[in-house]
Amino acid sequence: MNQGKTVFAQLMSVLPYHEFNKCVHRYKGNYRVRTFDCRQHLYVMGFAQLTYRESLRDIETCLQALSGKLYHSGIKKAVSRSTLAEANESRDWRIYSDYAQVLIKEARRLYIDDNQFKVDIEEMAYALDSSTIDLCLSMFPWAKFRKSKGAVKMHTLMDLRGSIPTFVEITDGKYHDVKILDLIQTEPGAIYVMDMAYIDYKRLYNIHQRPAWFVTRAKTNMSYKRVYSRPVDKTTGLRYDQSVKLMGYYTSQHYPEMIRRIKYFDAEAGVTYVFLTNNFKYSALTITQLYKERWKIELFFKWIKQHLRIKAFYGTSFNAVCCQIWIAICIYLLVAIIKKRLKSEHSLHTLLQIFNLSLFEKVSINELVTKNNYTFNSPDNPNQLTLWEF
Repeated sequence: MNQGKTVFAQLMSVLPYHEFNKCVHRYKGNYRVRTFDCRQHLYVMGFAQLTYRESLRDIETCLQALSGKLYHSGIKKAVSRSTLAEANESRDWRIYSDYAQVLIKEARRLYIDDNQFKVDIEEMAYALDSSTIDLCLSMFPWAKFRKSKGAVKMHTLMDLRGSIPTFVEITDGKYHDVKILDLIQTEPGAIYVMDMAYIDYKRLYNIHQRPAWFVTRAKTNMSYKRVYSRPVDKTTGLRYDQSVKLMGYYTSQHYPEMIRRIKYFDAEAGVTYVFLTNNFKYSALTITQLYKERWKIELFFKWIKQHLRIKAFYGTSFNAVCCQIWIAICIYLLVAIIKKRLKSEHSLHTLLQIFNLSLFEKVSINELVTKNNYTFNSPDNPNQLTLWEF
């Protein structure tokens, strides 16, 4: 007897499928597909992410063991590993990439007033970074990275106000980080925080001309001339706040205007940082706080690698790898949306653990994610037989 939806069915019902159908139609995802369509592909791969499946055989075995519960969860039937492997190879990964953008839009709307952003600024702030995912070169020959090592890079631009990725690009391991600046549509008036791997003065000057702002780390071999120094409070960790001109032959042509150079000593870590920015509006201490917020993108990479399946892949082609990574991002966004809609105090990691253990239980998600301690008091005269008497 069906007494309600399973947790998995409730999770999947949050996804806007009219938008998903648009993405499928755009890339003809269901062309000549008889049974295992793109929606079923998303369901099965979402199941694999939420339950931490290790391989295609692992997914097949678990689905067969749960065959009696699949239909009411939205999965029509257990799928064979050959069918799933074929789908990973043939379904266009851009379907899930475009669909992730739909979920990103919804997540950013929900997290726009997130109180975890600790810098008092009005503008949008983004962090840009990349994470390398190691691969076996003999199994992934297209993913060239080192002479005997393969890898892909996940380049990510994150909205720091809600820890929501707004741009993701997947490339092979040899793709240089700084080239990603050419692919990002710079938002006028926004602040882009990045590490020194993205220092290219010509590209930074393009950001400056948008006009937008950047905050990055200075290289030790930077050639410059100090033009002006502003007073700083050294008890805060600041050492100097300067306006400088670049003196290198090419760098002075690529970035002809003055740039701000700030030195800061982090007493807790015992590390000295030198920052570069074109922002002369905010105080030097605010600039250092902005760079500290960049750590959120490192936490995002750590979280998604630890709690979703993007280190062990179910296919060896570029398309299969991209499908798996993009569906993992969709699941991350789904859990983030549910957390905000239900106003849950649990962390994303805790929510994933809860869903993992109760995925095919017929219980309301509201009961699972709330932190209330339910106590059940037995009545004084229970209408129940006494099995043992002493």
